[in-house]
Amino acid sequence: MSTTEYEVTGMTCGHCEMSVREEVEQIAGVENIDVSAATGKLVVTSATDLDDTQVFAAVEEAGYSAVRV
Repeated sequence: MSTTEYEVTGMTCGHCEMSVREEVEQIAGVENIDVSAATGKLVVTSATDLDDTQVFAAVEEAGYSAVRV
């Protein structure tokens, strides 16, 4: 089990959170996603270590940008 935290810029509401969640949950191995527009945090729990580039691409697909914390 691996947990990785990211900072996402550009989210302002619950719809933003939902968009990020929908994209990130498509990554193989993702088991849990905690995303907050209020804090700008995205915490991803997965069965194995994730490739950050997949997470960055998913967040960008949702219309935002992310960096690993």
